[in-house]
Order: sequence, then C-alpha cells, then structure tokens
Amino acid sequence: METQFDYSQLDTILENHEFKSSNIIAILQDTQEIYRYLPKEIFSYLSKKLGMSRTKIYSVATFYDNFSLEPKGKYVIKICDGTACHVRKSIPILEMLRKELKLSQKKITTDDLIFTVETVSCLGACGLAPVITVNEKVYGAMTPEKTAELLKTLKEEK
Repeated sequence: METQFDYSQLDTILENHEFKSSNIIAILQDTQEIYRYLPKEIFSYLSKKLGMSRTKIYSVATFYDNFSLEPKGKYVIKICDGTACHVRKSIPILEMLRKELKLSQKKITTDDLIFTVETVSCLGACGLAPVITVNEKVYGAMTPEKTAELLKTLKEEK
C-alpha cells in the first residue's frame, strides 16, 4: 500500500523562498534538511510550483555531492580518506564501522535509517588526521577503538 506524500512542509519551504526558481539550490537544501534526502515525489511538484523542468531540478540535485536521492540515516558519519587521513590509517576506521553496522561500499545506510557511513576526499582538518564527522561535528585523531566508543554513545542516544 503506497502512502500519500505530504507536501505541506515543501509548500512552507517554497513560500520561504518566494517560489523563485533562482532559489532552487536553497530549496533543495531545505528539503533535504527535513527529509534527510530528496524524495522522488518532490521533482514533479517543484517543477509545477517553480515553472522549471523536472530535468533541470534533477540535474541540480545530482550535480552537487551534498544532495542525496537515497534516504540517509539520522547520523551521517563521514570518514576522510584524503592523503593525510589515509596515511594515518583512516581505512581501518571505515572497515570497523562497516563491520559493526553491517554496511558495505554499496550499502551505506543501515536498514533502520539510524546510520549512514560515507567516505569523502577531504574534510579540511588534515592536522587532526584521521578525521571523521558525525552530522558535521568534527572528531580528530580517531582510531577504530575511539570510533567504536563514539558509535556506542550514538546508539545509546538514538
């Protein structure tokens, strides 16, 4: 049974941005903040409300890495694998998280939508390597053990 999509929050976002197609990036950012991804239902709706083609909206959504078309977890954990972090052993951290959360390179979000694990090329905190972020909060000088403790804390918070 398919549930009806609630567009009321999307209407509020559109009102806040005065239904201007020139604000499409901000509209998509605000939408993703609410849903934690960009649901497929929004593209036709935004197209009608903004007078933009679905293709144009979709191309903006897929051009920027910050946007996701797949649901993300409550906690988005990003592991830096830039040169400084890689040399200081970021991969064992990634492997531990994937094993602990039963994730893989292809499956990045837990079934309960609590955790998403992503690798990024650089988080801009090379002096703190290896670095991870959880919902944009930076954790430096991480090890698999420190990360396991952080994960345990996050599981208790959920």
